Amino acid sequence: MPIPNLRSLIGTSKTKIGTFLFEFATPGIGQILKAAGADYAVLDMEHTGFSFDTVRNVVRYCQATELPLIVRVPSQARHHISRALDTGADGIMVPIVSSVEQAKAVLDAAKYWPAGRRGVALGLAHERFAMRSDPLPIRFAEQNARTCIILQVEDPRAAAAADQIAALPGVDMLWLGHNDLSVALGKPGAWDDPEFVKAEQATLAAARKHKKSAGRLAVDAKQAAAFAKMGYDFVSIAGDVWLLQQAFAAGVETIRRGS
Repeated sequence: MPIPNLRSLIGTSKTKIGTFLFEFATPGIGQILKAAGADYAVLDMEHTGFSFDTVRNVVRYCQATELPLIVRVPSQARHHISRALDTGADGIMVPIVSSVEQAKAVLDAAKYWPAGRRGVALGLAHERFAMRSDPLPIRFAEQNARTCIILQVEDPRAAAAADQIAALPGVDMLWLGHNDLSVALGKPGAWDDPEFVKAEQATLAAARKHKKSAGRLAVDAKQAAAFAKMGYDFVSIAGDVWLLQQAFAAGVETIRRGS
């Protein structure tokens, strides 16, 4: 069987289910998630203290169990994007991409010639340390095709430009940053507000029109199922911290009720 990879999941109608890693970057995390049925995981650098050393380790843990790993980089900085990809991550998630110009800059940093200007260092982690003598254009094309670019829609400008952003070759997924979007609209947590709903629908419509994927993080499995029905094909069941807390709190409640 072919090795599962993120590219094979992008743009398909099947619902892909994963979770975010904010705390537990442990050697067994890839196997634990894979055994539980996860299709992918997102390692977060934006809101954690994870360093690139940690990213390198988690990429190896997930590769060992053939679980596609996305790294959410801390910014749109070129060195954040290229270094995350050089670790061997299957894709990157980039926060607060609000315009076509910003999206193009991300692609320029993430893609090798001729699609971009990513710095060249081959035979390392992103090529699984393979010893190869193939011409550079062939190896560039392989990496450009393998790695996936996920851009976060987190403000009204991004939602307004969603159609143009999704139309760009090389953009694979739009991920709704619901918390930041609601804050940018001046209505924190107002998920049913007409402006928020309009922005969300514009994001989903753009992804659907251009045959790209759409993703969103849910607080729990029930909400994730609702998001899937809305048209999101990538859904995240919370994150590692909250999953542990939810499971433990439910267990505590069950025991207390029975005591």
